[in-house]
Amino acid sequence: MVFPRRGPALLAFASVLAAGLFWRGPAFAGGDAAHGGVIAKRWCAACHVVSADQRTAKVDAPPFADIAQRRPDDKEISMFLADPHPKMPDMSLTRKEIEDIVAYIRHFDVRPRPPAEPNGKDKEQPRRG
Repeated sequence: MVFPRRGPALLAFASVLAAGLFWRGPAFAGGDAAHGGVIAKRWCAACHVVSADQRTAKVDAPPFADIAQRRPDDKEISMFLADPHPKMPDMSLTRKEIEDIVAYIRHFDVRPRPPAEPNGKDKEQPRRG
């Protein structure tokens, strides 16, 4: 069932979107947010609110702005998109498309992020020896 999204929730979403458009941090290094937006509008907008100008979405599908705020770990979002789930269709996204969608989702989160590791590598953990 589709319900209109209006009022305070839409205003909050638009504010986060507007602020996010002016901030470009390390999260964009792995993907192309603009291309991710194109993919999201094509595949995700049927259920999720993916842009400030979108007026309807499914009630049980969180808006991308909520996902960005609640899921700060890019890897977690990537893994979710790569693994089909019962409520989400298997879109058979490529790794690059997933990176682009994650970058698009991430642009809704205006909170400062820690600097990315060089070359996208995680810090090497000490080994037990």
